Parts: sequence; C-alpha cells; structure tokens
Amino acid sequence: MQLVVARIGRAHGIKGEVTVEVRTDEPELRLGPGAVLATEPASAGPLTIETGRVHSGRLLLRFEGVRDRNAAEALRNTLLIAEVDPQAQPEDPDEYYDHQLMDLEVVLADGTEIGRITEISHLPSQDLFIVERPDGSEVMIPFVEEIVTEIDLAEQRAVIDPPPGLIDDSEAEVASPRDEN
Repeated sequence: MQLVVARIGRAHGIKGEVTVEVRTDEPELRLGPGAVLATEPASAGPLTIETGRVHSGRLLLRFEGVRDRNAAEALRNTLLIAEVDPQAQPEDPDEYYDHQLMDLEVVLADGTEIGRITEISHLPSQDLFIVERPDGSEVMIPFVEEIVTEIDLAEQRAVIDPPPGLIDDSEAEVASPRDEN
C-alpha cells in the first residue's frame, strides 16, 4: 500500500536541499537517509534521500542527483510516497494510519449512527474526520481524545462524544451574550 509521507516545499540554499511538509507520524522511519520514495507526479521520481536535517524547526532533505537550487526548485509541490505493509501498525497504540480509519462507521456511545469517515484532513492544530451522514451531508469531527473516545478497528467503528452543536446545529449553545443585543 502506498502512503503520502511528505510534500516537497521550496528549495533551501544553493546545494539542492528542499523543505518538506511532513505528513507522517514516523518521519525518522519513512524519511531517513537511503529511503527510496515514489512521487506524484511519477515523472519526478523515484527519489532516494541522501541526507536529512532539521533547521529552524523544518525538515530539510537532499536527494541523490539533486545538486543545485534549480533542480531542487523543480521538485516543489511533489508528493513523496512510501510503500507500507497494509498490516503494519504504528508503534504507539493510540496512533493510526489513515487507511485504517477510512470508512469506519461513526457512532455515539449509545450506538446512534452518525455516518462513515470518507476523508481525513490533516491541519496544523489537529486532524479532522470528514464524515458523510446517511442523508449525504457532511460533518467535520475533530480527531481529539475528548471527542473521539474510542477507535475499534475490529468492529470498524469510531465512537464519539460530541459537544452540543457539533452534530446537530439545533443543539448549539450560545456562549456569548453579544448575540442578545
């Protein structure tokens, strides 16, 4: 199975290094020296990581055969794709690969069906489940411990305890008195 593990950003310096937007919880495993990664578009790769380092909180990579800024800049916005065993599990039991979460049924603790996960959006502050409801509408569920209380891969379901208004707008609580004026 192929997983997107990073997106190449802009060139850094003049020796072929690039910034990368990491899209994996295991960068040391997927983006280490010697890793061979497929690319999207496919014409840009495959790419072999020669070196990697962190600079000002950003991961910088250099690929074999990419020696100058122009070659590095030509890779901008290329997705890096790793081949992963579909049966592999992350080391931390509270972590999941996106493919494990896709199509899980989302239910409340009492068993009320909310929908199924159709997409996972990775935002800087948190991940979001995009859940398609039975009527075809979508709802976004923050993938945080306080809301997603259980992931049961064996039963193919995610149990949630949403705050008022997350699932049903009519249950929303007004938190500010300014709307009363």
